[in-house]
Amino acid sequence: MAAALRPAILRHLRIPAQAQSLAVDPSAPILSSFMNRIRSMSSHGDEHLTHEEVVDRVIDVVKSYPKVDPSKVTPQVHFQKDLGLDSLDTVEIVMALEEEFKLEIPDKKADKIDSCPLAIEYISNHPMAA
Repeated sequence: MAAALRPAILRHLRIPAQAQSLAVDPSAPILSSFMNRIRSMSSHGDEHLTHEEVVDRVIDVVKSYPKVDPSKVTPQVHFQKDLGLDSLDTVEIVMALEEEFKLEIPDKKADKIDSCPLAIEYISNHPMAA
């Protein structure tokens, strides 16, 4: 039981971290490799997509779907009402969006994405979208 409590308690504790200086040569190959890896895993910084980039890429993904008439695709389009797609088509579009933006959308969220505005909103707000 103690083993189950420890992670639950640690999840809710916040301990302030203090910066400490490292007395290590920053040009050392091991340290620079480690620091580059940390930077590349960060979800913050300049890599975050702008809203316009998200809109353009979502529209491109929807336009490239085989059953879609590209001339009907706008940032406000609904997949079923406006494009005549069924629920399976919608799932396939969401999967294509996951691949395009290199992220995984949980099933409960993915089920709710049935239009470009909802896809754009979700992806714009996702910190790991690339």
